Amino acid sequence: MYLYNSMTHKKAEFTTHTPGHVEMYTCGPTVYHFAHIGNLRSYIMEDVLEKFLRYAGYDVNRVMNITDVGHLTSDADEGEDKMLKGARREHKTVLEIAQYYTDAFFDDCRKLNIKRPDVVQPATGCIDEYIKIVSRLVETGHAYLAGGNVYFDTSTLERYYVFNDHNEEDLAVGVREGVEEDTNKRNKNDFVLWFTKSKFEDQALKWDSPWGVGYPGWHIECSGISMKYNGEYLDLHCGGVDNAFPHHTNEIAQSESYLGHPWCPQWFHVAHLNTTDGKMSKSKGEFLTVSLLEEKGYDPLTYRFFCLQSHYRKALVFTWENLDNAQGAYQKLLRRIAGLKGEGEADQAVLAQYKEKFIQQVGNDLNTSMAITALYDALKAPANDATKLAILESFDSVLSLSLLEKAAAIREKEAAQASTQADGYRITGEGDPAVDALVLQRYEAKKARDFAQADRIREELKAQGIEITDVPGGAVWKRS
Repeated sequence: MYLYNSMTHKKAEFTTHTPGHVEMYTCGPTVYHFAHIGNLRSYIMEDVLEKFLRYAGYDVNRVMNITDVGHLTSDADEGEDKMLKGARREHKTVLEIAQYYTDAFFDDCRKLNIKRPDVVQPATGCIDEYIKIVSRLVETGHAYLAGGNVYFDTSTLERYYVFNDHNEEDLAVGVREGVEEDTNKRNKNDFVLWFTKSKFEDQALKWDSPWGVGYPGWHIECSGISMKYNGEYLDLHCGGVDNAFPHHTNEIAQSESYLGHPWCPQWFHVAHLNTTDGKMSKSKGEFLTVSLLEEKGYDPLTYRFFCLQSHYRKALVFTWENLDNAQGAYQKLLRRIAGLKGEGEADQAVLAQYKEKFIQQVGNDLNTSMAITALYDALKAPANDATKLAILESFDSVLSLSLLEKAAAIREKEAAQASTQADGYRITGEGDPAVDALVLQRYEAKKARDFAQADRIREELKAQGIEITDVPGGAVWKRS
């Protein structure tokens, strides 16, 4: 497998510290509000990556945090805690907010067929780990106390900026609250490892520490959780491109300073989902959620299909027209699959051949657009329907579009909408027994050569907005 590495800025063969095993970490949500579909694009692509690694034969341990403390409204350690802001907005406690939006996030993941990671750890559950890391960083001179807080000293590093090929807008610190500069910092890029009294006033969650009662900074939580559940050597770290700086940059700084050796060699960043007005974000009010898509009549998997049509490193533009196009293509694909009969045995040699090709195509920097093309290639394969269905089922273990399940549902619906009479006359419609009965009466009138009665029934149905088309051996009706 070949992946683009955001740290080296090159595509290279993917390797791991332990052959055949992947320690994978993905930054989870800050659970102060619903995730918007821009956030969920990253989780969809990370999900495909994890499933593809397993498909290609790797054993994967995927860990994800839940940020329920310490993420301020600016990614640069300024403003108020997002969790406290959410609690104040909804007149609930921070823990109530965290639980509600954690549940909502995983409900969205379920609708999008995003697998729950092997380990999901709320930040508030690893306070001892953070204190241990911060204590060593202070002891070794990589951190200092100022104004009651503990800061990481970026001047102790040979190299701080490691993700230097991103757009300036992506790297820009997102101060959204009009705050003042933190004068406690020795250097502009220093960042908080542990907050105490300078950010203490209204903080709901706080813990004892060697530096006073307080709470962890946002960046330290991912290092602490990853080291606890992935170990000292991480193979693959994922997140949205907006996490590259400062969050992932700071993770590397503190982790490698604590460990004394390189930490994570491979970084996977997913590009933004944009609207026609720019990057989608909660702060700009462009707040599209999975629930909103459902309210507008879209299957959430239509959005997953939409994301898979584009490469993860390219910004994707969301419009309702683009989603409509994806929905049409997805439904058409499902109908083609629904038409496969599935009799006979799958040809295992052909299946193996297509699986190998799929690994080569998708393994080229997680090329999901080629994966979608592979689905259509499978439908055109010179093989029986059972083999085609086996190929599609295999591919969908990675793509998770519920292809066979939804195709089966289409077949069942069409079967339910059609009733076959004893004499072989078949009525296909929308499953309304009253209409079926009138269509049958019309047929019997025609068979008895009572054409006047047949015409009256047709007019009666037409008045109800129902059109009838006679076909060999039966009739098809639909509402106009």
